[in-house]
Amino acid sequence: MRRHQAIILVAAIGMGATAAYLTRNMVHAQLAMPAASEPSNHIVVATEALGFGAALNSENVSEIPWFTDTLPAGTFATKDELLTGGRRTVLYPLKPGEPVWRSRVTGPGQRASLASLLEDGKRAVTVRVDDVRGVAGFVLPGDFVDIVMIADDASNRRQSYSDILLEHVKVLAIDQIADEAEGKPTVARAVTVEVTKEQAQKILLANNIGKLSLILGRPAEVDRGPNHRISERDIGRIIAEPAPRPPPPVRAPPPVAPIPVVPSDEVRVSIVRNGESKEYWVIRSNPVAGASSNPVPRTDSESVTGTRSNPATRPDSDLGKRTESGQMQKAAR
Repeated sequence: MRRHQAIILVAAIGMGATAAYLTRNMVHAQLAMPAASEPSNHIVVATEALGFGAALNSENVSEIPWFTDTLPAGTFATKDELLTGGRRTVLYPLKPGEPVWRSRVTGPGQRASLASLLEDGKRAVTVRVDDVRGVAGFVLPGDFVDIVMIADDASNRRQSYSDILLEHVKVLAIDQIADEAEGKPTVARAVTVEVTKEQAQKILLANNIGKLSLILGRPAEVDRGPNHRISERDIGRIIAEPAPRPPPPVRAPPPVAPIPVVPSDEVRVSIVRNGESKEYWVIRSNPVAGASSNPVPRTDSESVTGTRSNPATRPDSDLGKRTESGQMQKAAR
C-alpha cells in the first residue's frame, strides 16, 4: 500500500516539473520577441453612433491598434489624415467602433448633400409614388427596387399593360430624407433613385406615358430572371374585339336646278308676200308676267333681204305693215 502511494507521488512530482519547464520556456520565448506583440498600425473608428450629416471631429473618432501590416482599403490610419484639409461630414450611418470609411464620409470641406452620395457617372432622378405604389412606405434609403411602368396600349383596343422599366435601382432618398438610419416606414410621395443618364431619360419619359410603381427587392439579389410584358389577357381578362366601323354613306350629288327661261315681250312674225318672206319682231299688246323689261339683242336676220326690222325704230311710212303685222299677231292668238 505504501509502495503504491509512493509511485503516485513520484509521478505527480514528475508531471509538475514537466509543466513548470514548459511554462518557463514559453515565457522566455515571449520575452525574447517583444516586438511581435506591439501593433504595427492604427485605424480610425467612430467612438459613438454617427448619422447622416454628422460632422467628424477629434471627439467622435479615435485611433485603435491594428495588428497587421496593411489596413483595409478606404480607411484612415490617423485622425490627422481624416481631419486635415477641412471638415468631413457623414454620408452613411456609422456605429460605435466601426472604421471610418472614405466612401461613407464627404471630402474635405464638402457638405452632406444628395449629390455627394452619387457614384461617378450616376444621376439622381425622382419617381412620384403613393402609399401603394411606394410599397406602403417600406422602401428606405439604401434599398434596391425595380421600377414598373403601367400604361395603356396605343391601339384601338386600349389594353393596359405593365413593363419592368428598370431593375435593381438604388434608393437615395425618400421625400427629403437621405439618412439610412431612419428605419421607420414612411408613406412617401417621392422616391429619389440613383441611375445613369439614359435610365433617367427613360423614367422622365415614362412619367408622361403612364404610372410608375416600385417593387422592393433584396440588396444582394443576383439572378433576376427574364422580364416579360404583362397585359390584361395574362390576368384572365378578355378584351372584346372592336366592331368594324361601317363605311361612310355615299352622298348623292345635289340636283342641278334648271335654268329659268325668262319670257320675252317680243314675238317674231313671218310675212310672205309675192313669194317673198320677211320676218318682223313685234311687241305683245299684253306683256307676259315676269317678262324681262330689257329685250335680249337679236341677231336673226331676215330670210330674204338680210336686214332686220325693228318696230321700235321703223318709220311712219311703214305703218301699214305694222298694222298688218298686228292683225296677223291677233289672228295667231
